[in-house]
Amino acid sequence: MLTAFTAGLLLISISELGDKTFFIAVILAMRHSRKLVFIGVTAALAAMTILSVILGRLVSLLPKDIIHYAEIALFIGFGIKLLYDASQMTTVAGDTEVIDEAKAAVEQAESQLPKQKSDWGIVLEAFVLTFMAEWGDRTQFATIALAASNNPIGVTAGAILGHALCAAIAVIGGKLIAGRLDERQITFIGGCLFLIFGAIAIVEGA
Repeated sequence: MLTAFTAGLLLISISELGDKTFFIAVILAMRHSRKLVFIGVTAALAAMTILSVILGRLVSLLPKDIIHYAEIALFIGFGIKLLYDASQMTTVAGDTEVIDEAKAAVEQAESQLPKQKSDWGIVLEAFVLTFMAEWGDRTQFATIALAASNNPIGVTAGAILGHALCAAIAVIGGKLIAGRLDERQITFIGGCLFLIFGAIAIVEGA
């Protein structure tokens, strides 16, 4: 269980820093109550984590060999892709692209909502925007893969804590920290981490 917890915590906390959902939280926190934004963002990420773990447990019903090779392919594939992405980006260009995507998502949502929002409306906006941005993200697939072959409670607890830490960083000091994030380095570290998990899966299978 401790191994699953650590894996979920490390994988999520590194992968989510500087991600689209991170910047959505930063932008919303500059416009609305940080507390309400944190509640909405964290609730969405927790819901996505629980859903991903449930999917992972369903996947675990497949033959063990298929799960094992799929897990290796997923982690190594994501790792190689992230390393390639890191090699192709400059810090400024990478940050700008992700921030622009986050801004566009927030602007589109707020253009369809009343200017004066209730507390519940702010929480709901943060929840929906974060949940939609996280759907199909690499961290969702990574959580599914971890849950398919590890303790589901440990993966869930670790992943939710990792998400909550990133959300807290975003809403508390996001504007200051966002300007200092080197997305290229974070992407590179994330790629290495995925490759490490892929290597661990290979060793465990052997």
